[in-house]
Amino acid sequence: MAFHVEGLVAIVVFYLAILAVGIWAAWKTKNTGGEGDRSEAIIVGGRDIGLLVGGFTMTATWVGGGYINGTAEAVYVPGYGLAWAQAPIGYSLSLVLGGLFFAKPMRSKGYVTMLDPFQQLYGKRMGGLLFIPALMGEMFWAAAIFSALGATISVIIDINVNISVIISALIATMYTLVGGLYSVAYTDVVQLFCIFLGLWISVPFAMSHPAVTDIGLTAVHQVHQAPWLGSINSLDIYTWLDNFLLLTLGGIPWQAYFQRVLSSSSATYAQVLSFLAAFGCLVMALPAVLIGAIGASTAWNDTDYGFPDPMANKEADMILPIVLQYLCPVYISFFGLGAVSAAVMSSADSSILSASSMFARNIYQLSFRQNASDREIVWVMRITVFLFGASATAMALLASSVYGLWYLSSDLVYIIIFPQLLCVLFIKGTNTYGAIAGYLFGLVLRITGGEPYLYLQPLIYYPGCYPDENNIYIQRFPFKTLAMLTSFFTNIIVSYLAKYLFESGTLPPKLDFLDAVVARYSREHMDKATLVKSDNIVLNELAPVNPRHSLTLSSTFTNKEAFNYVDSSPELSNTEDD
Repeated sequence: MAFHVEGLVAIVVFYLAILAVGIWAAWKTKNTGGEGDRSEAIIVGGRDIGLLVGGFTMTATWVGGGYINGTAEAVYVPGYGLAWAQAPIGYSLSLVLGGLFFAKPMRSKGYVTMLDPFQQLYGKRMGGLLFIPALMGEMFWAAAIFSALGATISVIIDINVNISVIISALIATMYTLVGGLYSVAYTDVVQLFCIFLGLWISVPFAMSHPAVTDIGLTAVHQVHQAPWLGSINSLDIYTWLDNFLLLTLGGIPWQAYFQRVLSSSSATYAQVLSFLAAFGCLVMALPAVLIGAIGASTAWNDTDYGFPDPMANKEADMILPIVLQYLCPVYISFFGLGAVSAAVMSSADSSILSASSMFARNIYQLSFRQNASDREIVWVMRITVFLFGASATAMALLASSVYGLWYLSSDLVYIIIFPQLLCVLFIKGTNTYGAIAGYLFGLVLRITGGEPYLYLQPLIYYPGCYPDENNIYIQRFPFKTLAMLTSFFTNIIVSYLAKYLFESGTLPPKLDFLDAVVARYSREHMDKATLVKSDNIVLNELAPVNPRHSLTLSSTFTNKEAFNYVDSSPELSNTEDD
């Protein structure tokens, strides 16, 4: 394949434009907040992200390279088709559920990261444990989409994969480093526009190629391969449901989502943003679905791609860039390439910022350095943004099974963090003992279920399992959802059992080594004042202050909505009584 200078120039211009927007947003951040609240401006954008920018950035967070490439691949692969393209519906429902049930309590209580409520109720150590699957999910996700970007660029303009990955990662890391959420949010607006324009421009050109059969015909009739609408076999129904629930419920407990929720100017705005993003995810999936259908409707022998087709060449995962390259004019394929690059960077920067935000606040500040200055936290965030960006890039270049690692880590987010989030927000009386037990039970059940992408053989063979071509057993039973439910109910049962044993005197107080039942107000647990500011502000001292949208953490708690939720929280009521 020839090296395309025009394609390289187009990518360079696009990257420079994104970098310019990111640097402008960083300047805006610096000139908006005061010296004492810089870290919050980086993490949650000063809590003044409006509906337009907020809707764009929340949509762009989900509409990444994996989202559009994966949707096109699912539609294209024979035997799967549109019926197995679960991401658009699953992620949209995830955003709707997040907006209905999770956005309001999280934003109204004024948390800064997703891990804040866990550390408030379960203590610093449990917050650290939950940081592990959350970090793994963000890091492996960023690595997987960087890897996909490198392969995509190499398909169209034939440059070295490693160089394209490194440059893309450097650009995303650079503007995240200097501007935080403001840079990520404003670049997301540009990137989402590029995704929408780039893919929709490509679709009519690809559809009108002489080698492409009418996609309406190939949707229900076998022409070049099985119909692209696809079907679900009766044996695979439980697998389909398991994966769908993983996308829908497991898509909620991500810091990248809650970072947008917590950056909203009010709890109501946070809900509206979630609903707007749900609609945006569906709209942005349409061109990817059409491109997958075009790939399934193409006689590849009649194109420059030749024989065999992408499926036989084991390039089904690259069907989107292949369609752009071989079914569109050169200049149009460059527009599409810009769209894929935009999609990747819009998700990668969010993951890197999310991981560094959780580390700087929940691990470094709240666990080790509660009296750390704002300047110190900002520098910790900058260092970790660089380190996490470099780590994700290294994994994308070196790890052969980065997608397998991401699948496993995203499963852990669903199985471990989602039930914990349900308990900490909606189930009264859960404590650290139940949280740890639920964590361990969920982890063990997931690991023992095996992982084909990592060639990990299961230890528990559920009904309906069968060996694949590598003799690794595939589970048909919905064991991931079983592990999630087990983790949820274990948390509740063990929490109430521990509470009964200590409060009834069956166990002496000295055995409460986690300070979870008897010594509930130890230094291990964090009251609301600690989460607001490290200088022990008392909540009732904030009551007379007029509500306003500003960059200070303390003022976040002066809105009526926040105090309504505070009054309804048993943990906070007990703290204030003390």
